[in-house]
Amino acid sequence: MIGLPTLAQLDGAAPTRIWLATSPADMRCGFDRLAELARSVTGQDPLSGHLFLFRSRGGDRLKVLLWERDGYVLWYKRLEEGTFKLPRIEDDAKSVELRASELAMLLDGIDLKSVKRVKRYARPK
Repeated sequence: MIGLPTLAQLDGAAPTRIWLATSPADMRCGFDRLAELARSVTGQDPLSGHLFLFRSRGGDRLKVLLWERDGYVLWYKRLEEGTFKLPRIEDDAKSVELRASELAMLLDGIDLKSVKRVKRYARPK
C-alpha cells in the first residue's frame, strides 16, 4: 500500500534550504545585488542552490533568488491585495531558515505567526 508523505518527509526531501532575509530589501535590486545580500545577510553561498527570499518594505512583494547550474533565476511576486505574513522573527536575527511547507504557506497567504506546531515525539538521535 502506498501512503501519502508527511510534511516532515516533504520538508526533508530536498537538500535545498530556504533562507528569508528579515529586513526589507530594495525591490529594484537585480541578480548581483541580491546575491551579495544573500551572502551578507545569511552567511550562505548564493551559488549553493538554496533559495533566498527578500521582501519589500510594504510586505506586498517578494523576490526569490536561486542559482541553477549555469545562472541565477529570479522569481518575483507582487500581491494585488494584502501582504505576505512572515513567521515570528527574533529581534536580532538577520535571516531565518524556512521549511518547504512554511514557504508554501507564506505564498498561500497563511499567517505563519498564528501557526502553532503541536509537540510531537522525536526519537533521540
